[in-house]
Amino acid sequence: MIEEMRLRDLGVIAEATLPIGPGFTAITGETGAGKTMVVTGLGLLLGQRADSGAVRSGAAQASVDGVWVVPAEGAVAERVREAGGDLEPIGGNRAELFVGRTISSEGRSRATVGGRSAPAGVLADLADELVVVHGQSDQLRLRSAAAQRDALDRFGGAPVARALEAYRRAHQHWRSVHAELETLTTDRASRAREAAELRAAIAEIEQASPAPGEDAELAARAERLANAEELRAAAATAHDMLSGDGDEPDVGILLAEARRALDRGAARDAGLEDLAAQAADLGYRAADLAADLAAYLADLDETGPHELAAVEERRAVLGGIIRAHGSLDEAIALLETGSARLAELDDDGDRIERLTDEQDAAASALDTAAAALTAARTKAAERLGAAVTKEMRALAMPDARVVVAVTPGAESAHGRDEVAILLAPHAGSEPRPVARSASGGELSRVMLAIEVVIAGVDPVPTFVFDEVDAGIGGAAAIEVGRRLARLAEASQVIAVTHLAQVAAFAGNHLTVVKASDGSVTASDVRRLEGADREAEMARLLSGMPDSDAALTHARELLGLRTGAG
Repeated sequence: MIEEMRLRDLGVIAEATLPIGPGFTAITGETGAGKTMVVTGLGLLLGQRADSGAVRSGAAQASVDGVWVVPAEGAVAERVREAGGDLEPIGGNRAELFVGRTISSEGRSRATVGGRSAPAGVLADLADELVVVHGQSDQLRLRSAAAQRDALDRFGGAPVARALEAYRRAHQHWRSVHAELETLTTDRASRAREAAELRAAIAEIEQASPAPGEDAELAARAERLANAEELRAAAATAHDMLSGDGDEPDVGILLAEARRALDRGAARDAGLEDLAAQAADLGYRAADLAADLAAYLADLDETGPHELAAVEERRAVLGGIIRAHGSLDEAIALLETGSARLAELDDDGDRIERLTDEQDAAASALDTAAAALTAARTKAAERLGAAVTKEMRALAMPDARVVVAVTPGAESAHGRDEVAILLAPHAGSEPRPVARSASGGELSRVMLAIEVVIAGVDPVPTFVFDEVDAGIGGAAAIEVGRRLARLAEASQVIAVTHLAQVAAFAGNHLTVVKASDGSVTASDVRRLEGADREAEMARLLSGMPDSDAALTHARELLGLRTGAG
């Protein structure tokens, strides 16, 4: 429940604090005083879209802060903690939740939940658990088939909820199978082309049988073969210098003489021993290098005249594969992935047959689920129509009859039913869609009757009504007040009203009063009691707060609530 709400620079309201609390709270005030801004502010706390036009003229930003009393555990507490916010325990498994919203004059919006910044979507999530808001726009929404279906589903409770969930699962499964089957049958020609192209590509790669890195190895081999004579000359020259095949002494002999000279000198100076060892090592390494060069030359001599042509031919084969697939590694990878894809494409005929059977089974399951949902809704519709009819009689429409019709409709994620709330406002009249047969005042009462009935099976912590009494008066307005008071026995009810007959049944009466400069300050939102409340009631009745006749009537109306209590 909403314990308190503070508004600052919202519309015509400069600053206001509204003590709300449990039960039925009526909010009244002169036209233009800012009553509707109370609902606007509440809407902001419930995550509704922020409009910079709601910021008071001349102010940098508008702000709304609210204090809710919520269960210390449950869906609301869990969502608050998920958003990083905290609750303030107040005992008895209850806690206070502080929420806030600011809107800048440039249109930027910021929300806080439990002391932490949060997206406005978190406020909307909380609203689904905490509040139902009704205004004249919601009466228009009641004219839509979707809103009427949702009302019936809420009233239907667990049986309808279970049937709807089963239907949605069946519907989703059928759609999934149907979409896969449709893709296979529609794209059959293109999938056949893909299979043929993939089969040819795999055959080409398998025939070439490339090895990872083979293209780089062949490139290096081709470079060597193309420059074989130059390489042979370089290796032969180096070998001659090391082995002494020419007229000059070889490096090995020279290094051996150097080592012997150093050995002789080492007898007189030990410092030459290391140098002699290094000379010996260089001799061994020179001999190894000469042997390696001889092997290299022998390898070059073994290459035949046609080897370069064979290498280039192999490179041409691999080049075609690389151009087709991007790289040799990707071509090799295609052998694995392509084979799996080809097996899938080749299985299209069998898959179509299997999916056709699966679709038939899914359609049968969907038919069963749809029939079960229709049966659950039909049963609930009979009870809802009877209960709302009873409520309409208590709302000064004694001859009215409400029928909730469930008829076959187009298939959707919500079922195969069209739900229509029909109203026969007078004895002998045929029930017709409420969208065409109800006046504004009658529609208000139908909506209120539905909420009162649904609240009995699906209670909501807080109801907010913004001039839901528009278009009615007299005895009908008194009965609307009675029903709001009845609704407040199990839920918190906040009603912005211009009717004294409705306000009379409120246990908490707040009034919004314009200051002389047209603004509204904290001192101008007051809780009314005693003579002050009687005067406000008289003003609502006659426009004159000090009229003796109006005051007498006001006291009579307030006595109705006392008598009802």
